[in-house]
Amino acid sequence: MKVLVTGVAGQLGHDVMNELAKRGHEGIGSDLAAEYSGIADGSAVTKMPYVSMDITDAAAVETVLQEIKPDAVVHCAAWTAVDLAEDDDKVDKVRSINAGGTKNIAEVCKKLDCKMVYLSTDYVFDGQGTKPWDPDCKTYQPLNVYGQTKLEGELAVSETLDKYFIVRIAWVFGVNGKNFIKTMLNVGKTHDTLKVVSDQVGTPTYTYDLARLLVDMIETDKYGYYHVTNEGGYISWYDFTKEIFRQAVELGHTEYSEDRLTVLPVTTAEYGLSKAKRPFNSRLDKSKMVKNGFTPLPTWQDALRRYLKEIGM
Repeated sequence: MKVLVTGVAGQLGHDVMNELAKRGHEGIGSDLAAEYSGIADGSAVTKMPYVSMDITDAAAVETVLQEIKPDAVVHCAAWTAVDLAEDDDKVDKVRSINAGGTKNIAEVCKKLDCKMVYLSTDYVFDGQGTKPWDPDCKTYQPLNVYGQTKLEGELAVSETLDKYFIVRIAWVFGVNGKNFIKTMLNVGKTHDTLKVVSDQVGTPTYTYDLARLLVDMIETDKYGYYHVTNEGGYISWYDFTKEIFRQAVELGHTEYSEDRLTVLPVTTAEYGLSKAKRPFNSRLDKSKMVKNGFTPLPTWQDALRRYLKEIGM
């Protein structure tokens, strides 16, 4: 298969390209920069074909996709800076990327009759309660600009195409970019006490594992909405932090041990408001994925262990 991947300078795009290469598919990477600008880790993506494309420019998207004529597009590119998206002077730009850019891609996919994967988020829901969100739930109520614009992107895909996979994920981490694990490891070195919220609950997603599933999906025609994270049970950010440090100590990094570093659970209210409202309930029901014959991701604990080794811990 010939597959165009957007957002290859980010965590997921990087891993999808490497997974395509592993399976002998023809992957073409794309992002804003003139040439590949992600982590120079010597992996397949760094040597694979790359095309610069501004997804907000409909004519450019048309030109690139018509030239490549992919069998599938895996659309990872997005504005993901959740708090920054709330700034009045950023809202139009966020919308032009998350909604407009996605619509531009979907419209050319329709002309080419190619499959499209759109990565989305639990932020399209209101984040209340404790019941895991069903992928086919339509009671959307985004809490912030990021969630609203990602929902608009979802609707652009579902209203334009038949051959689509809308895949909602949560708490993402990977080697190529910033994420919660890297942040905690950094602040853990310089503080002896950390406060971490314990009333926002979800499950992490390792992009390396997710990439495998996304390529599994495009090899089928089992289209629709899916929820995907690693397995291993629902946790809070506090629980996640404790396990990050526990595993780091196991790998010999005693600077994260409990006798040097105290991690305190706090409520969202105690922690203080971030600019964008965050969901309390990011639990995603992943049973549809299994029902449709896809292999679940490994546990998040196992993913964390592999990730820490991958980043040289």
